[in-house]
Amino acid sequence: METMFLDLFFTFLMSFAVLFLMRKVARHIDLVDKPSGRKEHTGNIPLIGGVSICVIIIHYIYSHPNMIMHSNLYMISIATLTAIGALDDRFDLSVKIRMLVQALVSVSMIVFAKAELFTLGNIFGFGVVSFNNSYFGWVITVIAVIGCINAFNMVDGIDGLLGGLSVVTFSSIGLLLFAVNENSLSYLCLLLVVCMFPYILMNLGLVGRERKVFMGDAGSMLIGFTVIWLLIGASQTHGTPLIRPVTALWLIAVPLMDMTAIMIRRIKQGKSPFKPDREHLHHVCQRLGFSSTQTLLFICTVATIFASIGILGELFSVPEFIMFYGFSIVFALYLYALLNYENILRPIYKSADSLDSSAKRVDFDRS
Repeated sequence: METMFLDLFFTFLMSFAVLFLMRKVARHIDLVDKPSGRKEHTGNIPLIGGVSICVIIIHYIYSHPNMIMHSNLYMISIATLTAIGALDDRFDLSVKIRMLVQALVSVSMIVFAKAELFTLGNIFGFGVVSFNNSYFGWVITVIAVIGCINAFNMVDGIDGLLGGLSVVTFSSIGLLLFAVNENSLSYLCLLLVVCMFPYILMNLGLVGRERKVFMGDAGSMLIGFTVIWLLIGASQTHGTPLIRPVTALWLIAVPLMDMTAIMIRRIKQGKSPFKPDREHLHHVCQRLGFSSTQTLLFICTVATIFASIGILGELFSVPEFIMFYGFSIVFALYLYALLNYENILRPIYKSADSLDSSAKRVDFDRS
């Protein structure tokens, strides 16, 4: 126990050290986020959170190769995605290039690690859904990997949000893996959480505003890929899976639902589903008058509730179809609310304006 604590403490300190070092490198090569358009921060912020976490994770796994199956492939995959993400942060690459690299990494995972979606479990209640056609399974897997990567990419909109949601997701996966005695992968999840805390502290400016850093696309790609790597590895095992496929939906519910709702909204408006805008959940919360801190706490709390439902459903073996239909109902409500939040809030705003006007009239009459 003492050895594990020292190991985690050293990783925590090393994460801080790499972040401080990479800040200087980022400024030297102009890998910074400059305020413009949708970006309202002050000053040029180094985009090195993801690069730093990638360095720490690769260093640790290289020193402990038995920690994860196909460790070399995993390290090459996250290094590739982190590199293309850093290039995107620096030069603003096209969506097609990013998607192509993500697809190639997905295929390499399928071919060399044999990690693919071949079953969804008994999610409809009529028997196990399996993909007999391997090529169809490949397509579904590639879509799942690209979807998960971009879900975590799109959710990164305010300070601390990507880090907070990552902590919720990795903690949830680690807890479920620990419950089935998959201690090595569970410990990897714990390491990822420990690596995330120094970034969160610096991202929120809690160690000085001048030391602020952003995750960047490099980090969101690394996080999204690692999440789907762990979930596919845990849910797509022959026999009894470590984690049932339907549980994965609850563990990544907020990023998944937010991405899907936003893409549907953009398509309905005749826009590209990948064109950035200010219609994400955190933007809606801020329009409601929430501060950035309140928005962060609210979304992370919602994500924790969803993940807790998934964990409890898994631990108490709630039937998969109940978990799936429950998720579908929650998702439908979320989708309706996000697509129609302006109409939903209009009566509230009118009522507030009416009360405000009445109050002003009363004050005028008294005067």
